[in-house]
Amino acid sequence: MTGGAIDAHVHVWDLERFGLSWFRPELGLPRAADVRDLAVAAGEAATPAGRVTGAIAVQAADTVEEAQWLSGLRDPLLAGVVLQYDPEDRPDGARSELAGRVRGVRVAVPARRPDLADVAGADALCERIGRAHGVVEFLVRAEQLPAVAGIAARHPRTQIVVCHLGLGAAEPDDSWEAGLRAVAAQSNAAAKASGLVTATDPAGDRLARALAVAVDAFGPERLLFGSDWPMSARIAPYAAVVDRTAAALPRLGASGDEAFWGGTARRIYRL
Repeated sequence: MTGGAIDAHVHVWDLERFGLSWFRPELGLPRAADVRDLAVAAGEAATPAGRVTGAIAVQAADTVEEAQWLSGLRDPLLAGVVLQYDPEDRPDGARSELAGRVRGVRVAVPARRPDLADVAGADALCERIGRAHGVVEFLVRAEQLPAVAGIAARHPRTQIVVCHLGLGAAEPDDSWEAGLRAVAAQSNAAAKASGLVTATDPAGDRLARALAVAVDAFGPERLLFGSDWPMSARIAPYAAVVDRTAAALPRLGASGDEAFWGGTARRIYRL
């Protein structure tokens, strides 16, 4: 897949087929987040690298039924899939198999200990996925970033990616910056600039600070754009998320824009 932008972080689901443990009607999310709806939303956006031509779908919850459904989806926009890690999976289980469009596994552990010592099997997972040339993603809070840096250091041949800059909706304070820079010091680590557009930051000052730190720490060659659709649609339309991200970014130059908006994702996820 060449040309255009890659959205490295979206979610799709269908509650008629499987449940999501965290889903509640008051969240204002659709019962079905379809790739076709994503295509319509993304089709209205214009990134510095052109239109969105591919997306990485990250498993929204953690059931085998959802993983099997997501792995079996076929759509021209769906460039790759990242499945959720479940410590109870057997090492040779379905979510350890990087086949078809499955490009990696996400360890979603923001509720766990700061040192991640209570995340069973994380090192074994990184070894296994690294041998398969896949990606291990981490959804963590800021105080867990040093632990992710330690994991990346122990597994230098494994591609590590931090979702949402390890920040999400929190404030980009000095402690977060130190943790993110610790991750960035590992050459096998990258980060997604995803899930960062919030309703409480209409001027984009918080977003601009977070992106300035991320670009300085990683460079555009190890940063990836992600919309976090459809979560982000509760805050702004897809095109507005793209526009707000582009406006908040430091100047990257032509090669930097190509990397951030698509090239990094193509390389990391082997698209």
